[in-house]
Amino acid sequence: MHGVIGDILPFALAVTISPIPIVAEILLLFTKKPVANATAYLIGFVVGVAAVLSILVAVGGHVHLTSSGPSHGAAVLRMVLGAALIVAAVRRFRGRPEHGEDAPVPKWMDGITGFTPGRSLGVGVVVGAVNPKNIVVGLAAALSIASAGLSTGQQAVVVVIYVVIAVLGVAAPLVVTMALGKKSADVLEHWKTTLTRNNAVVMAVLFLIFGVILIGKGITAG
Repeated sequence: MHGVIGDILPFALAVTISPIPIVAEILLLFTKKPVANATAYLIGFVVGVAAVLSILVAVGGHVHLTSSGPSHGAAVLRMVLGAALIVAAVRRFRGRPEHGEDAPVPKWMDGITGFTPGRSLGVGVVVGAVNPKNIVVGLAAALSIASAGLSTGQQAVVVVIYVVIAVLGVAAPLVVTMALGKKSADVLEHWKTTLTRNNAVVMAVLFLIFGVILIGKGITAG
């Protein structure tokens, strides 16, 4: 089990340091119900990340990926995912804003200042579960978990560890707010500006690193 935990930690980190979900949490902390909205969004994000990984692990445990066997199929899938991430890395880097340009934000953030806790919860679930990047790294993590021959209980422990690490980034602004109160405003504003400005470059680097890791794992396992 320890080897599997070591395998999935990098993928959990890829989720936790993704800028846009963190920026959304920060923006919710400037709404009329900051703590309620941010807490609801965090809960939704946890549910979304946990759900998608659990489903992928369950599917991975029952599906033979190719006629050559699950081991070969998993290796091929890792290489395909790695190649997709490298392509995404190039696209993200080429699409980065020019110096002095405002970085674009997703359309679902429009009107976020008017969100209610219920809507924040729903958005958190969607961002945690449906985000293509979360699905790709979740699938990579699920391959490691499902192919390790762990018991159901051990798989559950690994999934929990993945989820806890994966949501630390989104949880951080809420923790800072609870710890610093009104003094947190300047810190959060600085985080928001920095994360938004550097989102494309951060994601490009993440995609490139994990793309190479997956291709390497696929070659080794194949």
